[in-house]
Amino acid sequence: MKFKGKRIGFGLTGSHCTYDEVMPEIEKLVKEGADVLPVVSNTVKTTTTRFGKGEDWIKRVEEITGNKVIDSIVAAEPLGPKIPLDCMVIAPFTGNSMSKFANAMTDSPVLMAAKATLRNLSPVVLGISTNDALGLNGVNLMRLMATKNIYFIPYGQDAPMKKPNSMVARMGLLQDTVLAAMEGKQLQPVIIEKFRDSE
Repeated sequence: MKFKGKRIGFGLTGSHCTYDEVMPEIEKLVKEGADVLPVVSNTVKTTTTRFGKGEDWIKRVEEITGNKVIDSIVAAEPLGPKIPLDCMVIAPFTGNSMSKFANAMTDSPVLMAAKATLRNLSPVVLGISTNDALGLNGVNLMRLMATKNIYFIPYGQDAPMKKPNSMVARMGLLQDTVLAAMEGKQLQPVIIEKFRDSE
C-alpha cells in the first residue's frame, strides 16, 4: 500500500461544488493505508448549499476516514508538535483561504493545520478551486507556488469562456501529487488543461 504508516491531514474549505470530486480521493488514500485526519473550516461545518448540508459532509468524511473531524483552531494546533503529519492536503482550497494562507493569516482550523505542518518542514499539498486565480488572487497563488514545502495538485482553467479567471485542480492527481511532495518534488506539469465547458 502506497501510504501505509503515513499520517495525512486532509483539510476541506468552502468550495462546496468540489466535494463530490474530493471524497473519492480521500477514500483512495484510506484504501492505500493512510491514516487520514480530516480538518474542516467553519464554512464547511455550518453551511447548507444546493450541494448538500454541512453536517452531511462532516458525517461522510468521518465515515470514510474513521476519524472525527478537527473543527477548531485549538484542536488543529497539535498537528505540528504533538501529532506530526507526513503531509497536509487542502482540497478544495478556496481563493479566500488562499489569500489568507499566502499572507500568514491563521484564522481557521485548516490553516492552523497547514501552518503547523510547515513548522515541521513537512509538505502541504493544495488543490485549488477558485474563481479568481487569474484575478486579484493571482499574486497569492504565485506567492504560495514559490514557498518552500508547498506543492500543488496540477490545475487549469475549468470554464475559460464563462469564468476566465477561474482555476481548479484535477483532483484525480491528488495521490500522485502527495507521493511526489513527500519526496520533495512538485508533480509536473503543474499547469494543465481542465475544461468543463464546451465553448
